[in-house]
Order: sequence, then structure tokens, then C-alpha cells
Amino acid sequence: MSFNTFGHVFRVTTWGESHGPALGCTVDGCPPGVEIDEAQIQHWLDRRKPGQNKYTTQRREPDQVRILSGVFEGKTTGSPVQLMIENTDQRSKDYGEIAETFRPGHADITYWQKYGHRDYRGGGRSSARETAARVAAGGLARAALAKLVPGLVIRGYMTRMGEHALEGTRDLDEIENNPFWVPSAKTAETWAAYLDGLRKSGSSVGAEVEVTATGVPAGLGAPIYAKLDTDLAAAMMSINAVKGVEIGEGMAAARLTGEANADEIFLGNEGEPVFSSNHSGGILGGISTGQEVVVRFAVKPTSSILTPRASITKSGKPTEVVTKGRHDPCVGIRAVPVGEAMMACVLLDHLLLDRAQTGGERGQIG
Repeated sequence: MSFNTFGHVFRVTTWGESHGPALGCTVDGCPPGVEIDEAQIQHWLDRRKPGQNKYTTQRREPDQVRILSGVFEGKTTGSPVQLMIENTDQRSKDYGEIAETFRPGHADITYWQKYGHRDYRGGGRSSARETAARVAAGGLARAALAKLVPGLVIRGYMTRMGEHALEGTRDLDEIENNPFWVPSAKTAETWAAYLDGLRKSGSSVGAEVEVTATGVPAGLGAPIYAKLDTDLAAAMMSINAVKGVEIGEGMAAARLTGEANADEIFLGNEGEPVFSSNHSGGILGGISTGQEVVVRFAVKPTSSILTPRASITKSGKPTEVVTKGRHDPCVGIRAVPVGEAMMACVLLDHLLLDRAQTGGERGQIG
């Protein structure tokens, strides 16, 4: 299986399966001298790990990260950084019944059609368990960004769960105070009751996640094949269960006029450009404007549900599938820290690309 690597300069290769002994990543291209230790990376993994509350899968994984290479005396050396996370709570027997059956909505059938061999234990490589490695890499990327661009802040939060959208004004201080990463205490109460019902019935629901980055310098990206928004869209789309990505106004831009969509530009008191709005999501022509970068993605409902669904076996016989095991009733919840990690990796990658091409030089205004 090829294509397990993303990034241009800051390159992340993930490895491992859901029910294998371990998973992890190799990060190449991280600048030397970045202060990092396992506790810093663990902080971000703890936000993603399963079993933290009744609204996520009850698989109990500590997701304890180990740094195997590339760090000496608390700093990156410039050589590849190897990060490993052991799997400790596999229940492969939960998947014995689907060894010969394709689960609707899962990658079972496409993996079989492409490779003629698949790891049916939790989906193997296609499992969202792989995203733990991305979050570990994102922790390293955040540490590098903190050194290179002090003040850059990445935030992710849910804005929709099924038919229930975010209510009222966003309160970013509320994001860490509820299990849904939603910036509204009132919305969190509504969603809790809603998801409780779905969880008890063995069903699931989709979600919408927004990830923002403030303090992003202007000039990251390129006009054609290395657009910042192109790589952000690809990064978010690569997350398990993501079926749609928007930058800024996104699909809603199709309903706007040119006058409404144009972000007017003025000269600020500090001699920097100031924009009247941010319909572009902080990116114009593939290059960052210096405004907040805004990415939004849609996550489909978890396909593992207790309602019988029609399918076929590898031999072509019709059957019904009830997916047992421990699953997220709304996978969008744990997709939030994954989206943040991918934002961090892409921004660091483009910062390093820009330094290589322009040396940080910028056109002057005024």
C-alpha cells in the first residue's frame, strides 16, 4: 500500500493498524532546535483518545506516545522524528463475524476490490485509529510553529451535529468545557440530550467541524499547484469519514453577489492592510492574506450501527449486517483535534516552503 505520506518539506508518514501491536509516524523535515518532549505531544493526544466520556467509543486506549528518534536533550536534531503509540485494548473477536462480509458504509468492499486481502479487525489501516499518529505529528508541528511564529493559535470546534446547528453567539472559552468541543454551553446541553437518544438506540449522526488559525503570516502558499487552500482541503479530506471541505464562505459563496463577497481592503494605522470582512477564509489566490484562516469540514455518520443493513459476502451471497463492538455515535467529536493537527502540519509545511523560496521577503505597501 503506497501513499502513506503527506507534506512537502514537513513530511509525515503514518504506519500501523487499528488492531496491530502499535501505530505511529515518522516525521521528516522538522527544523532542528525545536523544544519538544513526550508530555507536550501527549497533551494533544489526550484530547483525541477514546473512552473519555459516554459520547465516544468505549475502547480504552491510553495513547501513550514514545519518541524513538530525532530528539536529543529536549530538542529536535533535524533528523527524522519517530513517534510510536502502542495499542493496548484491542478486541479483535468483535470483528470475527464480518471477516467474510462487507459492512455498508465502510471501506471493507473497496479494500477487498483493490488489494484482494484485508485486515477486518476494526478496519485495519482504514480505521480512524490511524488519526492518533496524525495528532502526534500535529503536536510536533505546533511546537515548531510556536518557535517560528509566536502568537499563531489554532482552534477547532463543532458547529453542527445532525440537524442541530450551533446556537447563539460563539463563546470560544466554552470549547474546552464540554465533550463536544462546541463554543456554546446552551448548544452542548441540546446536543447531549440528542446524542444520548441516538447512542442508546445504536444509531449515529454526522457533524460539521470548523478549524481556524489566527496569527498566520501573509504570504504562505502559491498561486497554482501548491495553494495553501488546496493542501488544507486535501489534508482535511484525508481524515476518516470526511465527505466535504470548505474554505471561508465555501459553498455559500455561490449565493453571493460580487459586491457581497469582495473583502474590501484599507490601510491600517500600522501600515498593514486591513480587510472589511473575511469571505475568503484568509486565503486569496492560494496565498494567505494574514487574516484568520477558516476551514470547515463535514463528517458523515459513523457507519457502525446496530440497525441491520443489507450487504453481501465475499462469495456474493446476500446478508444482513449488524456492526457490533465499540464505536463513536458521532465521530465528529474526536475529529476536532485531528482537524487541528492537520491544520498545524499544513501551516508549518507552507511556512518552511516559503522560507525556502522567498527567505521571508515580502512586497512593501505604502
